[in-house]
Amino acid sequence: MEVTDSEASRQVRVRFVTKLPPLLKVPASSIAVPTNLTRMGLSEIVNLLLKNGDPEYELQPFDFLIDGELVRMSLEQFLMAKGISAEKVLEIEYIKAVAPRKQQEPCLHDDWVSAVDGSDSRFIFTGCYDSLGRIWRGDALCTHILEGHNDAITSVSIIKLKDAESSTLHLATASKDRTLRLWKLDTRDQLDHTVKIRAFKILNGHAAGVVSVSSGPSGDMVCSGSWDGCVKLWKTNESDAKDEMVSIKKRKIGTDSPLNEESQLEGSAFSTFVGHTQCVSAVLWPEDETIYSASWDHSVRRWDAETGKDSWNMFCGKVLNCLDVGGEGSSLIAAGGSDPVLRIWDPRKPGTLAPIFQFSSHTSWISACKWHKSSWFHLVSASYDGKLMLWDLRTAWPLAVIDTHKDKVLCVDWWKGDSMISGGADSKLCISSGISLT
Repeated sequence: MEVTDSEASRQVRVRFVTKLPPLLKVPASSIAVPTNLTRMGLSEIVNLLLKNGDPEYELQPFDFLIDGELVRMSLEQFLMAKGISAEKVLEIEYIKAVAPRKQQEPCLHDDWVSAVDGSDSRFIFTGCYDSLGRIWRGDALCTHILEGHNDAITSVSIIKLKDAESSTLHLATASKDRTLRLWKLDTRDQLDHTVKIRAFKILNGHAAGVVSVSSGPSGDMVCSGSWDGCVKLWKTNESDAKDEMVSIKKRKIGTDSPLNEESQLEGSAFSTFVGHTQCVSAVLWPEDETIYSASWDHSVRRWDAETGKDSWNMFCGKVLNCLDVGGEGSSLIAAGGSDPVLRIWDPRKPGTLAPIFQFSSHTSWISACKWHKSSWFHLVSASYDGKLMLWDLRTAWPLAVIDTHKDKVLCVDWWKGDSMISGGADSKLCISSGISLT
């Protein structure tokens, strides 16, 4: 659209402010800028001012906030929409633009990549529809294959045991075969090839496929959600009075003759929470006393981990596939499901169960969502539309849309604080890195 002379001539006086380091601060004096500028034009001005102060400065993109809200239109449109006068000096805060700067080579799997955990900066943990779990060192080498499940792995979790040696990695997997399995491996081994390992403990008790698993904060227990509508708690220790030793026959591929037998512990559930009426699609255990669950019965529930009673029950009218807790005070609940809308609730607000934010830029079901651990504002969503979207609570538009997958995206997580890792129906683990939130 062409801009007329009258539109270009309208100006507003602005003062740029920032909380960035001193080297990225521009002079505090106000300047006149055209009101038809968008964030791209504002970024050019800030970069020019910084370049004038330091000839060695390297240009970079910025985002802009007015009264705490990100600008996603021209200044004139923003001022009119918010009822802000153009007669006074407008204070505009600038921050570093948030977007991935690098797409790394995808890590290929043999089937759909249905689960991913990036909570350990040394490794990426994936689960796949080929029934195998995989540990990836860095972003390329698969060091361990976790074999033993008899159906697709639906969820994975790295267990953070408080008293465990840092060299031992403890893991949990959930599967359509109705079991969970616990694993451990020694991270001191500097492998340049792939090693196969088996679980040290099998957890039986669900009456249908297990959809989600989450480690408790202390690591001594995990919780799970299943198609049977139950949330179950399990101990992660290597032996327990209730555990039984079972023999697992290993067979040569392509034959029916047993190669050998090995013993594995078999554990039962420590506790069962009943209340959902359909599949429990996601569970989360962020605090010792609190467990969250989302279900196909359209509800999110908050459970007391000790008593098994639900202290908060929210119905949203949609089948839910995912949830995560984060944001301000780690208190905001994000969930997505059978429509393109990512919804966020604040259970601290009494008297209302309405979402405080709704983001609707996806075009298909939302399969996963994840808050950034060190930001009150940022989270990522994954969708069957094949896209990842990076969100900031201060604007209704996504900061970035990532379409490296060629099919449905099934899972997503953050890794190392500056990378998004995702898996999909294209059998790829994709890594988008170089995201700066500071």
